[in-house]
Amino acid sequence: MCIFCAAIPAVVAVGTAAHGQQREAARQAESEGKPISKPKVPPAKAATALVVALVIASVVYHTHLPV
Repeated sequence: MCIFCAAIPAVVAVGTAAHGQQREAARQAESEGKPISKPKVPPAKAATALVVALVIASVVYHTHLPV
């Protein structure tokens, strides 16, 4: 398995965990009456962008024959 294909499930797992932690922190802050801090780049969007980039890189890598 190439590095791109191996990285896709890892990025999804890390992105899901980060998104869950962010949501839990927001829920906890809301229950305590504190203001909710929003990250500049939400973890779900960052993970999605990375997965798309890895899929594109994987397609390019696997469709080009060695010269």
